Amino acid sequence: MAREQSNRYKSSRNADTAIAAMGKLQPQALELEEAILGALMLEKDAFSEVCDILQPDSFYKPAHKSIYEAILALTQKSLPVDMLTVIEKLRNMDKLEEVGGEYAIYNLTSKVSSAANIEFHAKIVAQKYMARQLIAYAGKIQTNAYDDTYDIDALMEQTEADLFKLSQENIKRDAIQINPVISEAMNLLQQAMKRKTGLSGLQTGFHELDKVTSGWQRSDLIIVAARPAMGKTAFSLSMAKNMALNYGTGVALFSLEMANVQLVNRLIVNTCEIKGEKLRSGKLDDHEMAQLQTKIKELEDAPIYVDETANLSVFELRSKARRLVREHNVGMIIIDYLQLMTLNSKDDKTALKVGSREQEVSAISRSLKGLAKELNIPIIALSQLSRQSENRDGKRPQLSDLRESGAIEQDADIVCFIHRPEYYGILTDQDGRSTQGLAELIIAKHRNGATGSVWFKFKKDYARFQNLDDDSIINIESGMNSGVTTSTPSASSSLSAYAGDEEA
Repeated sequence: MAREQSNRYKSSRNADTAIAAMGKLQPQALELEEAILGALMLEKDAFSEVCDILQPDSFYKPAHKSIYEAILALTQKSLPVDMLTVIEKLRNMDKLEEVGGEYAIYNLTSKVSSAANIEFHAKIVAQKYMARQLIAYAGKIQTNAYDDTYDIDALMEQTEADLFKLSQENIKRDAIQINPVISEAMNLLQQAMKRKTGLSGLQTGFHELDKVTSGWQRSDLIIVAARPAMGKTAFSLSMAKNMALNYGTGVALFSLEMANVQLVNRLIVNTCEIKGEKLRSGKLDDHEMAQLQTKIKELEDAPIYVDETANLSVFELRSKARRLVREHNVGMIIIDYLQLMTLNSKDDKTALKVGSREQEVSAISRSLKGLAKELNIPIIALSQLSRQSENRDGKRPQLSDLRESGAIEQDADIVCFIHRPEYYGILTDQDGRSTQGLAELIIAKHRNGATGSVWFKFKKDYARFQNLDDDSIINIESGMNSGVTTSTPSASSSLSAYAGDEEA
């Protein structure tokens, strides 16, 4: 039977080839579509073989699409699928005559004797459908490319997004037995045991932070949130520099607010320890110029990639991120900052509609988590906080302060807040101990570990967060309205950030 169907399929292909010689014929396999539909009405378990492979649009012939929709509707209601039930369902859908009447259904079941080859046939039909979609995409690309008013960069990004969506829709993901997953988990554990650091993720260079998190974990979405002037950008730059220079980790920085030159200037201030105002004015002393020329060499070949695209959309980010990971082996992405992102490109004519900005931010955070999982790298998104924390005693931020969307908290694997009591004129804690020159990273949510606080030393002149100096033994235990377990600065990291009149 299989050989007979194969011969009929080859004969059909030869006929199609003859027709195609006189014009264009879309990819199709009508006889296999008929064989699939007939098999589905003959064997009750056949649908489970094709449900992950085929959808109604996979069928080229409209009548076949309608019949499959009827079979799908019956299956979803756990009703039996056979010749009679399909006929009755099509009659209820007012499509029985449209598909050729009862005779057409009888004819389908007479063409096959079993569902033995249904999965093989379904894959061919699915491939024909994918080929038709590619042709449709190519036609749309060609039309838009001829349109002088169409933005080419937007077209390229949308094209890559469409192709990725198409590939994802046609991937069959099967459930697997737990043994290989256990093997993979044990392999990761053995690798971690071999590391001298004992960390399973990417090292940040902030030692106490790495102890709490075991390093930034692959596929995690990490939110670093703060009020303006707390040092979000300085923290991300300090971390990017540490990871790139100390560990060779490729880091991509997407700056939606700041130009590349401004961002790199802050990185130079951070690395070369030259005050920002002196660098901007160009009035450097001889020793500062020598220091600049020496230390800037550390940055020249650093695997740090900067992108200043304003109003960056999720589609644009996904496209750029894939290329960075593929071509430059980027191991982490930082976005500054989440609320400046958009869900759709401004030139996207097929933009997904959202009801409110809150819904858009929710969709963006879900997309970022999905991208981290797809690329298997950590993504750090900086985020703004609402003013609520400033009306609170101690000014300490909480999860409820995340701006515009509670979905950010839900989607993130880790949520951190940067808090600098000194900025608010709080120079001592409630026990009278100094908070000057210090900043606190509050880990308020940690899906796979403990929450708590990590302290850093803060030097605003150099836009840098750094570990506490060994000789800086300051015993601070902060428990201000937090609900998180805190660590002391003497056992924690330190930070240094450039604040000035601009946000650090």
